[in-house]
Amino acid sequence: MLPWRRFPLNEVNFAAQKLAFVIKYSSLIVSSGKIQDCDGMGSERVDTEGKARNKEAKMKRRKSDHGSTRAGGDAIKNNKKTPKTREKTDLGESHKKVMVFKSENLDSTISASESVKETDDDFSARKGPKIRRVKDESMDSDAIPTESVKETDNDFSARKGLKRKWVQDESMDSSVIPTSKKIKHKLGENSDEERKTKKSNKKMQKKVKCEDSNECKKPKRTKGEIEEARQLKIKKKEEEEQSRWRWWEEEKYEDGVKWRFLEHSGPYFPPEYQPLPDNVHFYYDGKKVKLSLAAEEVALFFAQMLDHEYTTKKVFRENFFKDWRKEMTDAERSLIQDLGKCDFGEIHAMHKAKVEARKNMTKEEKQALKEANQKIVDEFGYCLLDHHRERIGNFKIEPPGLFRGRGEHPKQGMLKKRIQPEDIIINCSKEACIPVPPAGHRWKEVRHDNTVTWLVSWTENIQGSIKYIMLNANSKLKGEKDWEKYEVARKLKSCVDNIRSQYRSDLKSRQMSTRQRAVALYFIDKLALRAGNEKEEGETADTVGCCSLRVEHITLHEQMDGKEYVVEFDFLGKDSIRYYNKVPVIKKVFKNLKLFLENKQPGDELFDRLYTSMLNKHLSSLMPGLTAKVFRTYNASITLQEQLKELTNKSDSVAEKLLSYNRANRAVAILCNHQRAPPKTFDQSMATLQSKIDARKEQLALAKSGLKQAKKEAKAKGSSEFKLQTLVERKKAAVKRCEEQLLKMEIQATDREENKQIALGTSKLNYLDPRISVAWCKNMGLPVDKIYNKSQRDKFAWAIDMTEVDFEF
Repeated sequence: MLPWRRFPLNEVNFAAQKLAFVIKYSSLIVSSGKIQDCDGMGSERVDTEGKARNKEAKMKRRKSDHGSTRAGGDAIKNNKKTPKTREKTDLGESHKKVMVFKSENLDSTISASESVKETDDDFSARKGPKIRRVKDESMDSDAIPTESVKETDNDFSARKGLKRKWVQDESMDSSVIPTSKKIKHKLGENSDEERKTKKSNKKMQKKVKCEDSNECKKPKRTKGEIEEARQLKIKKKEEEEQSRWRWWEEEKYEDGVKWRFLEHSGPYFPPEYQPLPDNVHFYYDGKKVKLSLAAEEVALFFAQMLDHEYTTKKVFRENFFKDWRKEMTDAERSLIQDLGKCDFGEIHAMHKAKVEARKNMTKEEKQALKEANQKIVDEFGYCLLDHHRERIGNFKIEPPGLFRGRGEHPKQGMLKKRIQPEDIIINCSKEACIPVPPAGHRWKEVRHDNTVTWLVSWTENIQGSIKYIMLNANSKLKGEKDWEKYEVARKLKSCVDNIRSQYRSDLKSRQMSTRQRAVALYFIDKLALRAGNEKEEGETADTVGCCSLRVEHITLHEQMDGKEYVVEFDFLGKDSIRYYNKVPVIKKVFKNLKLFLENKQPGDELFDRLYTSMLNKHLSSLMPGLTAKVFRTYNASITLQEQLKELTNKSDSVAEKLLSYNRANRAVAILCNHQRAPPKTFDQSMATLQSKIDARKEQLALAKSGLKQAKKEAKAKGSSEFKLQTLVERKKAAVKRCEEQLLKMEIQATDREENKQIALGTSKLNYLDPRISVAWCKNMGLPVDKIYNKSQRDKFAWAIDMTEVDFEF
């Protein structure tokens, strides 16, 4: 029986065992100088094997650690004697390292020795199993065998110190199988080495799959490429700064003049309506109905909103059906009498399919769409203002659709009609080229009014309000307007004490209108309430401001929560956002409110003798340019400045400073009632962040444990051990880094929780003087981009450029 037949027989194992046996014994016979065939007859020496033996002897004489020679195409590793080494397996068994050959002509050696035959007696002394891995690189990479081969202690007594290697043919495909490495082989299915091997194989499979599917990530950039990209970014930023129009350094125009030259391409109109495909139908009372184009377009608007709760509201449905019938022909009106019998299902399905198709667009389709949109922006999105190229904000005319409104708006569901060029008023300079209207159309009017900032205007049909196309937020016209607004608010700081003393004295006036004005000013000043504008009943949602408060909106409490003279507010403010607050007031205000409530019904006005126009007229007499809104801007900005001084400290970390800034901003948002609904994904995102915090805490505990152990070892061996001291320092740095990351995450979680229902953006963009934030950043050593993003920095470029460290609002 052949010696390799003692092992389990299967095709792969048999081949592996046979190959391992042949290589092992051919190497022994080669070293002795002759080969024995299957019949036991001697054979002639092989030249190449003799050369290998001679070379091996020379290598021993040299006593080199890592020499290697090549003779007759055979590459042989130096087998210089090394101290006896053993590797423990997972089963507690030791095995010896065995040397194998890496040969370029391994095939010739194997073929010359494949006829070796030995008897069973030759193997009787083989007791201890030796672990050996053979990697035949002429084999398929997916079927590389590894198997245990029994060897005798006698046959390999001289080979104790030799290192075990992978056999690897140079002709093998290096992209499929990694290069040879020293591998510590351990028994056991779940050993660390096997896991590493599996992980390596997975990575290799992923790499091959990635190459096949062309879905690889971009290769990692070198340090040079990263530095080059950074320098390019800096250069681009510098060029942008150099090309920026520094209008704040120029002289201002005389009063009322906004520009001297204005040229633009007019508005961009939405595309015309495309009829439904032949396979999409509208049904009424179960029957197919072909609608006229005008009626079909309005039906599509309703079908697009079927998933929205608006289409379930009675007011919305009634308004829609009323306006839809206006667009129908006489025959359609006589047929379609009930909205409940209308079936928009196929139209809705078509709309959803289009939405999905847009989501699933290929990269090429998205790029083509992006390029088409960019062409529209290049043509209509810019204008020349005083011969400087400026970006236009909303250059597209809003497409037709169904009006939604805020909250329970009485006009929700009405049809927003398509705006035609005949509805448009163009504003540009006389010397400029007048925009060309679409073919077959003309403009309603062309004006040359340089005292206004709008480029295009029209009147919308729902509420009769005028809509405008204006420049972008980072333009000169918008920047100048913001600057002037904050300067007026700063002027109020110098005279606010006089104004306050005056309205307090007016609380005792004999005229009821003066008393009402004084109480309203008290609320506007103390609570930053909006003044509230006059509006027709039923035209807008039931929202109110200070001057339009009704009796039902306030409740008086002489004692509440341990405080005296408390006023409880509960009403809908701008955008139908609820304002609820309990505010202690001075005794004079409380008594006046009692007086205003006498003999009135819940729906009656609280300030029945006061109008917003009267209030603003009085304020402008106290200070030029002063309105109720200026009070709101002043109180917001001064609150931010005071809160920043109170909350921040220069010794705080960056994360702590940013938390303090957000808390100061949050105080302003609460003052101005800037609320929002909690994000839908809030709970999920907080849970994810909390899991990261928990993982970081575990990591910190491990880092502290490692530091403690390192200190203990360093103390035991003394301070002279340089490596141990370096290890301690490295562990300290790891603990510190982990603590900083944990603190940053915890601060982030606190900030998110506190901002859950507060909107910080509105006050930051519209009510807070940006120079306060810029000066604070400079004082705290923080870059401005920690507070403002790119678009906000462009909007407030004037403030960033002109603000000094010592700025005070």
